[in-house]
Amino acid sequence: MRNSEDGPTTPLARLRRLFVAAGKQRAKGLANATVSTADTVGDTASEASQVSGRLPMWRIGLSGGLVGIMCCVGPTVLALTGVVSGATALAWGTKLYGSYAWAFRIGGLAVLVVLVWKTLRRRNQCSVAGVRQVRWRLAGTVAIAAGTYVALYAVTKWLERFA
Repeated sequence: MRNSEDGPTTPLARLRRLFVAAGKQRAKGLANATVSTADTVGDTASEASQVSGRLPMWRIGLSGGLVGIMCCVGPTVLALTGVVSGATALAWGTKLYGSYAWAFRIGGLAVLVVLVWKTLRRRNQCSVAGVRQVRWRLAGTVAIAAGTYVALYAVTKWLERFA
């Protein structure tokens, strides 16, 4: 704990100084005055702005790809854990993939879009300029989702031979 001319610089001391400064301004009757938190909090604002440019493309891409192939992965996981037999899982997977494959793919795409939108919205980048800033990470997210879909499809087709 360092001591400066204003006192200790622990986070609790900074927070206390922030509340004291706000109380003094309120007592003076300056309702529209604001307290600068950059001086009291430190570099957290600059750290937050550096992190805000990143898009969690691995988490979003894996989630979208997994939802898109859930028609095949769901029965496979049930068979591998012993909940259902391999023949039952094969029948369910064939039925789901044959009849509802596009519904699962559209669901995976919807999950991908919603997660990207929520992430950009949370970071105040939900604009054309914000999307341009992270366009390569968005392309990477779509590539990860497609790669997850293809890899899990290949694994389920390989496991189908053993059913």
